[in-house]
Amino acid sequence: MDLFSGKKVGVSQEERRLPYFKYYEQDMASIPDEKIRLMAAPQSSPCVPFEERDLFLQGKDTEYCQTGYGTAPNGTGFVCNETYMPGVSGEMLDWWFPWHSVGSDLRYKIWDREDHYFARADRTDYVCNPDVPVHQKTWGVNHYILEDVGNGPDFLKLCFLSPESYGYDTSLIGTDKCESLVCAVGAGNCAAAMTHKWYAYRDGVMFCSRFWIGYALSDGKIICGLPEGAAVPTEVSKGLFAHNIKEFSNLAAILPKVYEENKDNF
Repeated sequence: MDLFSGKKVGVSQEERRLPYFKYYEQDMASIPDEKIRLMAAPQSSPCVPFEERDLFLQGKDTEYCQTGYGTAPNGTGFVCNETYMPGVSGEMLDWWFPWHSVGSDLRYKIWDREDHYFARADRTDYVCNPDVPVHQKTWGVNHYILEDVGNGPDFLKLCFLSPESYGYDTSLIGTDKCESLVCAVGAGNCAAAMTHKWYAYRDGVMFCSRFWIGYALSDGKIICGLPEGAAVPTEVSKGLFAHNIKEFSNLAAILPKVYEENKDNF
């Protein structure tokens, strides 16, 4: 799988005039060799089960996969990734997830100029409301996304939830292994539940991702949506893993400067 196609998504003349266009022009960050090697085959150890997701927030899921992809015993797919982000703070990440969903599509494109077309929040007024705490600006907001995770551009609706609505023990947030997080359930060709958490590590943060592919929202609850006996194709999980290690390697490289220059510009 070629992670860097060299073919960039299109930009308008208006986008070219924005101050953060320079991040679109610069080369994508390299991906650590060990993560590229993990793409060769699925992991034998599964991700922490979705039903035990509080273990992930606690950092007590170390017996499960930490980086890689594969298929869980119930047929769902999983993707795990950990990205050390030097120079990045938790405050920057709380800001990034709502910021890139409003304003110009270029905000999403600079994250991954080869695969990201747009991400648009359906509640721009809420996201941009200065009275809403920054770490809550994704709660109850849907992001309508066009991106390529390996099979060409595809539409996705990401339904972001509060940690409580997602079923997390909220007392675990603000701890040594979970400073903050965002969580969502994607509705598209292949539904998935997703959580990104982060915590202070060395001179930056450790950013940890988990995807449980095959889980979907149903009447406000997150359930396994696979038919009995079905399994998520391994290539689906592999494609999402490849995309994840690519986009978050690049975000780690650009976020400190993007935040410094745009933090007051929602």
